[in-house]
Amino acid sequence: MSPLFSREEFAGRVARARAAMAEVGAELLLVDHAECLAWLTGFTVSETMYRAAFLPLEGEPWFVLRELDAGPCRAACWFADIVGFPDTAEPHAVMADEIRRRGLGNARIGADHLSYGFTAATRDRFAALLPQARFVDLPQASDLLRAVKSPAEINQIGQAASIADKAMRSIAERARPGLSPRAASAVAAACFLENGADTGETGPILPGIGDHEFLHGVMTAQPLGESDILHVELIPKLRNYGARLMRPVLIGGDERGLSLLAERLVALQDEQFAAMRPGALACEIDAVLREAVLREGLRPAYDNVTGYTLGLYARTPRPSDFSRVFLPNARWRLEEGMVFHMYVTAGGLGFSETIVVETDGCRRMSSLPRKLLSSTVH
Repeated sequence: MSPLFSREEFAGRVARARAAMAEVGAELLLVDHAECLAWLTGFTVSETMYRAAFLPLEGEPWFVLRELDAGPCRAACWFADIVGFPDTAEPHAVMADEIRRRGLGNARIGADHLSYGFTAATRDRFAALLPQARFVDLPQASDLLRAVKSPAEINQIGQAASIADKAMRSIAERARPGLSPRAASAVAAACFLENGADTGETGPILPGIGDHEFLHGVMTAQPLGESDILHVELIPKLRNYGARLMRPVLIGGDERGLSLLAERLVALQDEQFAAMRPGALACEIDAVLREAVLREGLRPAYDNVTGYTLGLYARTPRPSDFSRVFLPNARWRLEEGMVFHMYVTAGGLGFSETIVVETDGCRRMSSLPRKLLSSTVH
């Protein structure tokens, strides 16, 4: 597997990381967050055994990881300095030896203390192994360095979005009584893999029941009946870059008249999209949708976010990136190149889009109709 991006692309990322290092006076950056590893180096892997990359203020980075993973790492990284260790070794000790060997045993080492890899045990072990070093926090650097996407990253997300479109159409074509969420998930998983997605992990596909609590429900093999709603959320990833898409899929005929609610939710979300432009305050974008849904009585309460960051996903404990979310108390501002998963739910219906912020506004990355889908409308 060759590097996904050009050396020039990675040079820009390195410059951004070094600017963050300079702000806290760090001479070396330790990167152990799975998504930030992929962003900075081109390679990421699970933490079966501790692994990390190191970026000095000058010169190229190096990566330390299991020898078993060193080959794929060398193939994917844009730099050549890969240190593999046997499974009998202690990863932290190998890394400490490398840091000393490179003359940085007394350095100020920057690390994101909120990284899932940088646990209290990791901090304490490094402190014991490198008593002359000082560890300094770069708060949320693993996420915030990646907040604005490059054109190449946006292109990658767009390719993932096209896979979601194909899978959603495939499910809608089969939306007849007797279809189960599990069977629909199998359709989506096959479509993902056939079209180049990293895995067949589909996202939640389940009955649209209640208000919004179905969003994180449990898959079932129970067949759906006439006028039921199948909630479909698709989360394909392509070389770790993900897009997301939600649609309600109508089984059979619309005996409950849900198309009117669907049209209203789409219209209100479109108003939210129209307000999304560089410099806009996140809480004000959130209010456009949240306050209208509550004012019109479409939901009795609205406690969840209306959107969150999208982009690079890897093997971390979280399925979604909440480093930037749309809530009434969100005081951050949108920037050109940010990408979000924006969603609205009510009455068992859920709509969402992958949205990229551009110079004069925003653009959705799906080509699917924004309506209640069925076997005759897709």
